[in-house]
Amino acid sequence: MPKDLKIDFVSDVSCPWCVIGLRGLEIALERTSDVVSADIRFHPFELNPMMVKEGENVGEHVARKYGSTPEQSTAAREMIRGRAGDVGFAINFTDDSRIYNTFDAHRLLHWAEGEGGGYQQALKHRLFEIYFSEQRDPSDHGVLLEAVEDAGLDRARAAEILASDRYAEDVRQAEHLWQSRGVHSVPAIVINDRYLISGGQPPDAFEQALRGIAAELAEA
Repeated sequence: MPKDLKIDFVSDVSCPWCVIGLRGLEIALERTSDVVSADIRFHPFELNPMMVKEGENVGEHVARKYGSTPEQSTAAREMIRGRAGDVGFAINFTDDSRIYNTFDAHRLLHWAEGEGGGYQQALKHRLFEIYFSEQRDPSDHGVLLEAVEDAGLDRARAAEILASDRYAEDVRQAEHLWQSRGVHSVPAIVINDRYLISGGQPPDAFEQALRGIAAELAEA
């Protein structure tokens, strides 16, 4: 019988390695369905919590934050695009791509978790698509409401949340909790409160880890 796993996935909507890691994990879970079953819960992490409303050009942001040259930034984007393609996800970076504030997206993801039924994971996927594949602004409330509706959630309820500060403190507390546990980069994937997998790993790496965990649990 497959072993039940609790998977906590700490990530940001604007993190390309997070969507690469999520797709890698999901592919690995499909491959290992004979030995594990999993419940994935998503938790907030903001790469740029002070990002201004209009966002910032990706190239300019990377140069300012990491000191990368335009050539290095372009090469990195191409490498990320390729890694995403390997797991069936389209990242369509351009020279005009921007980074945006993701706090309101995290508030909606927190709400979606409480709705059950896989809605949180569906919303997470849709937000990744909107930002990376469609190159749209995940801080725009109209865009967020569209994502909510696409994920099968209540648009009117989401509009009420966005018009208020509902779940803001919950998101901040969750961010502080994971930071206090040593999570300072994402994605961070924690399995059964014990095993940590960091970074946007490929499916093979996740599969090896999952099978190893399943074997260890079977021996316990």
